Amino acid sequence: MNVIADIAVVPIGVGVSLSKYVAACERVLVEAGLQPQLHGNGTNVEGDWEIVFAALKRCHETVHEMGAPRISTTIRLGTRIDKAQTLSDKIESVETKLTREDN
Repeated sequence: MNVIADIAVVPIGVGVSLSKYVAACERVLVEAGLQPQLHGNGTNVEGDWEIVFAALKRCHETVHEMGAPRISTTIRLGTRIDKAQTLSDKIESVETKLTREDN
């Protein structure tokens, strides 16, 4: 089953700058064969459920290995079985409606 996930992995106890941890997690997602889309408060990722969650587990392992004693992760998930849908499909659908005059 495919999943679209919005994830925010937040190390705790490492100071106020988190960018090196975010970058490390982004690398893990790419190494897993995913195409993460970084945004201001997290990352969107899509793919097979097992691959996405294995990569998320690896993100936690990596961030802990970097010295973070705690991690808080927020995840929002979406799945569909009626049709295949990608992140770009969802964005395109909204953008199409934004450009229509009859909304």
